[in-house]
Amino acid sequence: MTNVLIIGYFWPYHYGSKRIIGLASYLSEFGWQPIILTAPLHGKPAPRFRVIETPCRDALRFWKTVFGFNSDENIGKQVKRRLGITRQKSLIDFFLTRLGEVINYPDSERGWIPFALKAAHQLLQEQNIGAVVSVWPITSHLIAKELRIKHKIPWLADFPDLWSQNHNYGYSPLRKLLDRRLEVKTLSRADALVTVSEPWAEKLRVLHKGKLVYSITHGFDPAEVNMPPAELTGKFTITYTGTIYTGKEDPAKLFAALKDLIAESAINPDDIEVRFYGTGVGWLDEEIEQYGLSNIVKHYGRVPKEKSLEKQRESQLLLLLRWEDSQERGWYSGKLLEYLGARRPILATGGSDDVISELLDETEAGICAPTAEDVKNALKEFYREYKLKGGIAFKGNISKLNKYSHREMARKFADILDQLILNKQRTY
Repeated sequence: MTNVLIIGYFWPYHYGSKRIIGLASYLSEFGWQPIILTAPLHGKPAPRFRVIETPCRDALRFWKTVFGFNSDENIGKQVKRRLGITRQKSLIDFFLTRLGEVINYPDSERGWIPFALKAAHQLLQEQNIGAVVSVWPITSHLIAKELRIKHKIPWLADFPDLWSQNHNYGYSPLRKLLDRRLEVKTLSRADALVTVSEPWAEKLRVLHKGKLVYSITHGFDPAEVNMPPAELTGKFTITYTGTIYTGKEDPAKLFAALKDLIAESAINPDDIEVRFYGTGVGWLDEEIEQYGLSNIVKHYGRVPKEKSLEKQRESQLLLLLRWEDSQERGWYSGKLLEYLGARRPILATGGSDDVISELLDETEAGICAPTAEDVKNALKEFYREYKLKGGIAFKGNISKLNKYSHREMARKFADILDQLILNKQRTY
């Protein structure tokens, strides 16, 4: 068994952290023993993980303290809450983003670097570590680069989200230029790059010419699969769990379809309940009210992961909001893979032809409905089955679904790590 150091924040709710959790859970089955280097934990990990937890200096902590903000919460959300701003985009968002460009370069976690490097150098001197994997945040790649230079250890840089080519990039062109230059300089030292989809892998190949770049999709945890199936709700429930990215994911097409179907008496409002679980966004409640759906659409806020999984498993349908950008084909929602483990039919609204539509077609785990009319037609069919049979059956192809598990994801990572070790042996 060869040790591998995984550098990244171990926060269960974060998209990037799910990658780390999956690797930590299953890499040992393929000859690699993971050791996680992380900043202060938000919730303790399972005992089977070996975790090295270090301090981290928050670049904004002083100012959060001075102005009485919660040090563990996004300052932008707190400012908007204090000012009573619930709109998706406002002038305050613009100013906070511009300020963040300067304060948070290259990211807001840069205060972790000295603590993480000290712990990592000590670990590499004391133990036999075969390779390093950096995942999230951007700071983790800067740390890994220093380890690669000093210790000559193979380095695999993983990107659950891209860096300067990020699909949700919010900074100015000047900041993007600086990020691009730093990315190219940093990753010139990496032995291989990984991201979650082939379209994103191709973007990395264009920017980092000559680099080995692999595509490995996220996965669901086999330990969390809905088996035996949970009892379904009596109502025609549609459930969404997780964050909604303001301006990029929009439930309006679902709301418009529901409003029409109820007005046409195609759906009995007494039969249906739409449930949102996740970080609160004020505009969502306003949008629900604007469509006159407050009696059937409920926003419950954030709940523990176990509760979230429970609500997924009992739901008749699971709602996925696709990225509203026709140019973005490579984005996978982390919740999509979690939904696969729930083994309930998925209704993916909005967006356009992308990797999500390809995955759902392959696994038969759900359907894509880009327009409000498509959503309306899909809901009619699902509701007809619900009324006829008392519930909606899951028709996913299990053998194809299993290709998207954390175990399969870890196996692919292990194959790359094995190859990097062989390459190092040939070099030296």
